[in-house]
Amino acid sequence: MNSERDSETTFDEDSSQPNDEEVPYSDDETEDELDIQPAVEPEQNRINREVEATRETLRKDCNWQVKANDRAFHEQPQFMKTEYLCLKKSKYAGNAIKTYKYNPITFLPLNLFEQFKRAANFYFLVLLILQTIPQITTLSWYTTLIPLLLVLGITAIKDLVDDVARHRMDNEINNRNCDVIREERFINAKWKDIKVGDVIRLGKNAFVPADILLLSSSEPHSLCYVETAELDGETNLKFKMSLDVTDRYLQEERALAAFDGLVECEEPNNRLDKFTGTLIWKGRRYGLDADKILLRGCKIRNTDVCHGLVIFAGADTKIMRNSGKTRFKRTKIDSLMNYMVYTIFILLILVSAGLAIGHTYWEQQIGNSSWYLYDGKDYTPSYRGFLNFWGYIIVLNTMVPISLYVSVEVIRLGQSYFINWDLQMYYPPKDTPAKARTTTLNEQLGQIHYIFSDKTGTLTQNIMAFKKCCISGETYGKSYFHKWHGKLEHLADFSWNMYADGKLTFHDQYLIEKIKQGKEPEIRQFFFLLALCHTVMVDNSDGELNYQAASPDEGALVTAARNFGFVFLSRTQNTITISEMGTVKTYDVLAILDFNSDRKRMSVITREPNGAIRLYCKGADTVIYERLHRNDPQKQTTERALDIFASETLRTLCLCYKDISNEEYEAWNKKFMAASVALRNRDEALDKVYEEIEQNLILLGATAIEDKLQDGVPETISKLSKADIKIWVLTGDKKETAENIGFSCELLTDETTIYYGENISALLQTRLENQKNRTGSNANSSHGDNENFFPPGGNRALIITGSWLNEILLEKKKKKKKLLKLKFPRTMEEKQKQMESKRRAELNKEQQQRNFVDLACECNSVICCRVTPKQKAMVVDLVKRYKKAITLAIGDGANDVNMIKTAHIGVGISGQEGMQAVMSSDYSFGQFRYLQRLLLVHGRWSYIRMCKFLRYFFYKNFAFTLVHFWYSFFNGYSAQTAYEDWFITLYNVLYSSLPVLLVGLLDQDVSDKLSIRFPSLYILGQRDLLFNYRKFFISLFHGVVTSLIIFFIPYGAYLQTMGEDGEAPSDYQSFAVTAASSLIIAVNFQMGLDTSYWTFVNAFSIFGSIALYFGITFDLHSSGIHVLFPSAFQFTGTAPNALRQPYIWLTIILSVAICLLPVVALRFLTMTIWPTESDKIQKNRKKYKAEEETWRRRPSVFRRGVSGRRSAYAFSHQRGYADLIASGRIIRRRRASLTAVLGNNLAEVRRAEEAS
Repeated sequence: MNSERDSETTFDEDSSQPNDEEVPYSDDETEDELDIQPAVEPEQNRINREVEATRETLRKDCNWQVKANDRAFHEQPQFMKTEYLCLKKSKYAGNAIKTYKYNPITFLPLNLFEQFKRAANFYFLVLLILQTIPQITTLSWYTTLIPLLLVLGITAIKDLVDDVARHRMDNEINNRNCDVIREERFINAKWKDIKVGDVIRLGKNAFVPADILLLSSSEPHSLCYVETAELDGETNLKFKMSLDVTDRYLQEERALAAFDGLVECEEPNNRLDKFTGTLIWKGRRYGLDADKILLRGCKIRNTDVCHGLVIFAGADTKIMRNSGKTRFKRTKIDSLMNYMVYTIFILLILVSAGLAIGHTYWEQQIGNSSWYLYDGKDYTPSYRGFLNFWGYIIVLNTMVPISLYVSVEVIRLGQSYFINWDLQMYYPPKDTPAKARTTTLNEQLGQIHYIFSDKTGTLTQNIMAFKKCCISGETYGKSYFHKWHGKLEHLADFSWNMYADGKLTFHDQYLIEKIKQGKEPEIRQFFFLLALCHTVMVDNSDGELNYQAASPDEGALVTAARNFGFVFLSRTQNTITISEMGTVKTYDVLAILDFNSDRKRMSVITREPNGAIRLYCKGADTVIYERLHRNDPQKQTTERALDIFASETLRTLCLCYKDISNEEYEAWNKKFMAASVALRNRDEALDKVYEEIEQNLILLGATAIEDKLQDGVPETISKLSKADIKIWVLTGDKKETAENIGFSCELLTDETTIYYGENISALLQTRLENQKNRTGSNANSSHGDNENFFPPGGNRALIITGSWLNEILLEKKKKKKKLLKLKFPRTMEEKQKQMESKRRAELNKEQQQRNFVDLACECNSVICCRVTPKQKAMVVDLVKRYKKAITLAIGDGANDVNMIKTAHIGVGISGQEGMQAVMSSDYSFGQFRYLQRLLLVHGRWSYIRMCKFLRYFFYKNFAFTLVHFWYSFFNGYSAQTAYEDWFITLYNVLYSSLPVLLVGLLDQDVSDKLSIRFPSLYILGQRDLLFNYRKFFISLFHGVVTSLIIFFIPYGAYLQTMGEDGEAPSDYQSFAVTAASSLIIAVNFQMGLDTSYWTFVNAFSIFGSIALYFGITFDLHSSGIHVLFPSAFQFTGTAPNALRQPYIWLTIILSVAICLLPVVALRFLTMTIWPTESDKIQKNRKKYKAEEETWRRRPSVFRRGVSGRRSAYAFSHQRGYADLIASGRIIRRRRASLTAVLGNNLAEVRRAEEAS
């Protein structure tokens, strides 16, 4: 039993605890890349592993071969793969992107094929064929053909318009231009013509068309700056650098054309941050990694020209591999509607079968003995009953509404245009309107349970603003709110500074005055440190200072120092030049101690013009305070300021310095140089040396940066939460950064109890073990699944990293042990045991995932950080699968595409550089705040309108069709129709379609402002209260009752009737006109009762439809049309003759009154005794409207309490350009030799290295 338990262990106990700082592996990583070698390994396993190592490496990593400037190389037989049957195609994808479905040749057949896959359309096609058989039809063929052609035509036109838009988008991308080597020179070519192995040239601000190996650039050492906004939404620059050998030899066009290197690398995969390969050129091999690869979708910045070799193209690029599969999305109502249509099919068959049996019985009892009914055909009663079964299938076909689907499509199309035209969702700064990119999901917007949001670029602007600071214990940047004018006073004036960028808004002019006076040197020292201690690069090629920072935080701090008079002007490998209040000074940079996620700080050691050596340091308060001098006088006051900054959710860091003597520096520098050239564990050695010098620091103060949220984010999240929508944030950022944003946008508050991955892993493991104990070996049992993880009540949040997510969800890959492969066949018992073990593992995994989803859904909010694009999609899929909830994903980068495609509804934030998320989304707009209007207004209205439309549509069709059923009892079950053929044809097309379409498009129970003011109205859609099987059967019952009234009241009135002229109007045709007139008036007035929002258009449609019916009926019953088409129009004179009788009008009025009065009475009682929340709001809408005119949105009063989470700056900061600066690779000067740098200390350093 123990051994079995061990085999089912939930967690890998040998492995170390997941690292919160690391983004976990992606799908394509091999097990060997993921796991560490075990400390103790069996000898035989070790021998086997060593023998197969080389062969295994070649087999795994070098399957993809790319030859530069040689297209024929990639067409060789070994690179071909079988596509269809014997047709072969190169495994190297072309660079053209294809998202369209049709072309001019395939449109008609493919579109018809897709439409006839829909059950209702196929049913009506079969019905049309049956109507051409004279023996079974009593209804003309055109009654089905005309509506069917209308449905197919409208749907085809809509599909064509959508596909033309896809063609245009594809053409726009595929026809972008770039320079490609052809015939030994660069020529302009389109993206779609680029192939793997091509050498291309890109200019500044150009998008990268494929995944390319950087060969050279116009920058020193072939550096290339790229912006990855289209990949991850981040606008800060990242750098790539080519190999030294390609930088030296591949700068000229002739050399690039002659380049014939061979790249052997990994197969195409979705790992954005990893690449493994080798360049073979001139008989030598050079290692390649991700720093030398430019990915498709990146944008070239601050680099005039760069050259690259195409490695992956088109669908093989990493950005496309992260896009995931395009899923066919359908709404919950669509699925329910299909099941209801199937229910109607079954009812139709049962009713037709019952009536056919009735006809068989009638023929046996009456038909055979009535000589006047003989039709000259000697059919048996059972055969006549069989024919009548198909006859009733035709007659009652309108129970299955053919126009239902096309009406739904028209309503959705109109609702999509309303979203597109909504000016309150238009974002003027980027000229970005809201866009419904699909027309099939609108009502699902009113049923959302969970929202999954990206952080960077979605909740935040990815813009950092310098807001406050504390210098020598005094805080600057206080805001003063004018209570009369509502304006912020004391705005700092930077007009005196010629270098000010004009973008900084700082609310404290007093600090400017102190800087100008210069009486407090600590203040100037503070901003001097910000201008000096960083790894920012400056570009002034266009006459202006443009800073290139490794993170937005660092750029914000250097820009703040610039505005306050301390301007970073330029740097070389060993110097930095700063303008200090107009005086330009140059300082020697002796060392840059760069940031990393463990150190959480960076330092710069400089030699000042007077010869003094000083260390400047900035970093997280948690690490800086440990290294301060024990008697530092500013500790307490600065800590209080940090607490205040933290309560306002600002990102903070501490600034400090230290004077160093020449002797201390020389001794430290020897250790630093030795660590710099260490061959093993260099990073650890450097960190140790850095630690020695960063001690006994003197605190200058602290900065407070605002990670700017998009406008209205907290308010939007608050409104959506009140609508019972849970919001999960899925981001690749570090845990502390994500947590800080959680507080900023009010997902997290002081009252929130936060659980982390390490907290819940024990809970989940205990729950899984308990489930196993209760159910034996069946780990998938539902016993105990309903138990809550937490006590009811309370505000809880879960923050979990990608590494913990893999650990908890049992997604962590295990290393396969390479055992000695013996050729002995396994026994049947061994195979069954292995299969059982796999089955148990799968059940464990499924149960663990279900438990995790249950636990997470008990939390008010969830933040997943350091997650890969695939993990984002996995989290969405888990909630879809185990909660059966409607999900929405919103993001702005390519790393969000998979999540957007996986969710029921995907929303893209447009207007930024990145457009990948928008292209894959169902809806797009410019700001996150528009999401509340999309859901609470458009989504809710769309859901209510669609539900009302469907309920009414089923009602009017049952009321119309079942009159035939009642009529059958009086015509010998002969499949005779109760109406004229043309009335049957036009009923759903003209007489009853317009009012219900307009309600589906325009109706609203409350206004848009009240919908947003009362988010709880949204809960109706989440609970499916307005359209379900109960509502369907109520509509069915309502239709049955209406059909009874429509048939039997005229029938009773016609039993003994005499007209004014002494003639009896009780013939079949007059009865058909009376019943039809009663039906049209009743169903249109019923629509009027169901209308909540009356406009002239609604009123016109109802009375216009009735008038249209009478007008067309009189025309079709005229003698003139009968003369032209005698066989098609046989009701000559019926309407004029029947409708001039007052008795018939009284019959019609009575029928309509009996249909509608009970409905009116029931509605009155319901609204009086059991009013819904919507009814209550409608009743008080005038009061609410008056309140809105005087009500103003109050500013958010949220203030976060004292917390230890104030160090978000240092945690989020990326590793800077220190290595490039120190090495001189980023500077246009040539790098000095090692001897020149170390001088006489070189031999000493070597000896120290050997001794270590």
